[in-house]
Amino acid sequence: MTGLRASIAKKFARSEPLPAGLFHYRAPADDPLNYRLHLRIEPGGNGILIINASTILHLNNTAAEYAYHLVKRTPDKEAAKEISSRYQVNRKQALEDFTRLKDQIETLITTIDLDPVTFFGFERHPPYSDDISAPYRLDCAITYQLPNKTDLHFAPTKRVDRELTTVEWISIIDTAWAAGIPHIVFTGGEPTLRADLSELIEHAESNGQVTGLITDGVKLSDTRYLHELLQSGLDHVMIVLHPDDNQSWQALANFSYWADVLDEDIFVSAHLTLTPENAHQAMTLLDKLNEAGVSAVSLSANDKSLNDLLQDARSYAADLDLELVWDLPVPYSNINPVNLELEEREKLDKLDESDHGRRSLGWLYIEPDGDVLHYQGARSMLGNLLTDEWKQIWEKAVGK
Repeated sequence: MTGLRASIAKKFARSEPLPAGLFHYRAPADDPLNYRLHLRIEPGGNGILIINASTILHLNNTAAEYAYHLVKRTPDKEAAKEISSRYQVNRKQALEDFTRLKDQIETLITTIDLDPVTFFGFERHPPYSDDISAPYRLDCAITYQLPNKTDLHFAPTKRVDRELTTVEWISIIDTAWAAGIPHIVFTGGEPTLRADLSELIEHAESNGQVTGLITDGVKLSDTRYLHELLQSGLDHVMIVLHPDDNQSWQALANFSYWADVLDEDIFVSAHLTLTPENAHQAMTLLDKLNEAGVSAVSLSANDKSLNDLLQDARSYAADLDLELVWDLPVPYSNINPVNLELEEREKLDKLDESDHGRRSLGWLYIEPDGDVLHYQGARSMLGNLLTDEWKQIWEKAVGK
């Protein structure tokens, strides 16, 4: 009788969740899909699957285990056997579910602008509403240096006492990886003015992190430097366009050309700030970007009077099939709309800590000295990644 009771108890017992952690898969170079997966299993067993550092799927315990086997490349039948034994489901059904998940992920990888909720019936989560253990991305302003032709008052150099060394930035990148942050974006200032930029990118890539760069592109005219950057493993780049500067357009063309010649798979986008001076040619500039082969654009305005034009430009970009990028930080410069945007951002400071924290779950911003902010330009500091524990910083970020 005791054996029978034990057998029944085992059959209906709740399986222990997989241990929390970050798991990564990158498709080999000869895979035509050329994709990356990051699965973060949270304490308690639910998971977040991030596809190509953009599409985010929230998974329950069972779905997280299927995703775990997908990321670990477990053979189909072995994965089905494992799931079947852990959850007492039919092995055939487990195999069908696992195969279906793989097909769904492939569809998400290959289909542009597909809503995973309406297509697959995944449960919809309001952005940044979940209780997660870390943000999805870390925006690293590795320097507030600006090119010589730029007025230095446009960068908040008085906010920082010094710039971190290479070793210190590597420590921060490793801390982010250990915390489960799969995506690092290097910004500034002008990040290409740091001699160790390629080294920092290579280190993050060696961890398994997705890396991005936001630059004015001027240094990309140096072919040797451009090759070094392209071969560092960089995944995406945004070039902040100065539309009246021919060198800016040449940098964009040069980067796109060599990325193609060297067969480097890299996502190229451009940021355009609308100003009273260039407003009359907004649509023409978008046409020119489209003709240059840019696949995505980020648009902003540095004057509130241009808000209607900004919306028209975004609609026009969509008509051109240019993907709109909304949430990457634009470096401080003379055309940077940060100050204007901060007028809206400062409204967040009046919210209670918990609401403020939920809005900040997507990413955090690191200044050149390691100080952590909710977002670029925020007045309050959450801590410093060199001197404070990550757990302490994150709890303050989410208002705990």
